[in-house]
Amino acid sequence: MPSEKILQTKQAEVAQIAEEMKASLATVMVSTRGLTVEQDTELRNALRKAGVKFAVRKNTLALRAAKEIGIDGTEDMFKGPTAIATSADSYTDAAKILCEYEAKFDKLEVKGGILDGKVISAAEVKDLSKMPSKEELVARVLGGLNAPISGLVNVLNGNIRGLVVALNAIAEKQSA
Repeated sequence: MPSEKILQTKQAEVAQIAEEMKASLATVMVSTRGLTVEQDTELRNALRKAGVKFAVRKNTLALRAAKEIGIDGTEDMFKGPTAIATSADSYTDAAKILCEYEAKFDKLEVKGGILDGKVISAAEVKDLSKMPSKEELVARVLGGLNAPISGLVNVLNGNIRGLVVALNAIAEKQSA
């Protein structure tokens, strides 16, 4: 039986992992076994720049944290060395960066993830990485809303332009 101090430390770590997963819009689990220090540093810097938390966690503690917040089906993801990336700001940032680096580094492997409290497979994480970000989607919607107005302005300008050209031609004809 572990000592009371060790037990409290582990319970605090489980609570911290659970809180990170709960606060996260998207959580991605990866295996980083075999990455060099330079590759790991490059990956961590890219994730940090995007505001994604990334940490290697003990599988038993991470699995317990997932069950504590009501997420089942993550047992396969927590086999072997597992790093957890959580993003509280974006659904796609963690998936995009990790899938990009998975293609770049042979040893990095996406195991799966959690999206809005539901377990998703590695293939679904890759699909998520291909989705546009929230900002891109908002820009597309606004562009779509702006298109009819722009078309109307061009049509109205065309009529006025045609009138100006006709009046200018009449004025030149009368002055000649």
